[in-house]
Amino acid sequence: MSEIPLLMNEPRGKASPVTIVLAHGAGAAMDSPFMEEMAQALAMESFRVARFEFPYMQQSRKTGKRGRPDFPSVLESTWLAVIQQLGFPSSLVIGGKSMGGRIASMVADKADVKGLVCLGYPFHPAGSPKTLRVAHLENLKTPALFLQGERDTLGNREEISGYALSASIHIVFLPDGDHSFKPRKASGHSDKENMAQAIKEIVAFCAGLQGNPG
Repeated sequence: MSEIPLLMNEPRGKASPVTIVLAHGAGAAMDSPFMEEMAQALAMESFRVARFEFPYMQQSRKTGKRGRPDFPSVLESTWLAVIQQLGFPSSLVIGGKSMGGRIASMVADKADVKGLVCLGYPFHPAGSPKTLRVAHLENLKTPALFLQGERDTLGNREEISGYALSASIHIVFLPDGDHSFKPRKASGHSDKENMAQAIKEIVAFCAGLQGNPG
């Protein structure tokens, strides 16, 4: 596989020893507003942030036509190639939005990365709560942070409470958040507040990993 283009956000001031690598969701590119806000905010917290796109999204960028996600084997091999390209997996926290985080969770143990951060994990397809995507999460060894909107249609708080998940997974629910963490106006919470909490949780999670030799 040829070298994969990376979109980098360099930290302000002294860099953290941890680099955060983020992949996009199924329908939005690496420079979507959500991904931009997340990457810029983490860079402000002294993290080096790398983003990339899966082959189908790279092709969509060239043609202007929306394509279907690649086969899982291609998505996984792309993640592994990015990790190899960056080097030093023991200093990498990998993850991303929805599908990007899901595929990261499927290669994290194999790649021996420092940690995993999933931003709105798709525990099941929309409208299909019995089609679960959790089998590999039961024995996950990599320390993981899952940030999930309380009313995410791909896995809400009530549904997730019934899943058998590894003890290495820490789930934080963002108040009244949807799949992109956005709450309803009537909830009394704001998108800005939920994104700020998400960043705070990632920073704390990565700080906790510093004592973990990986």
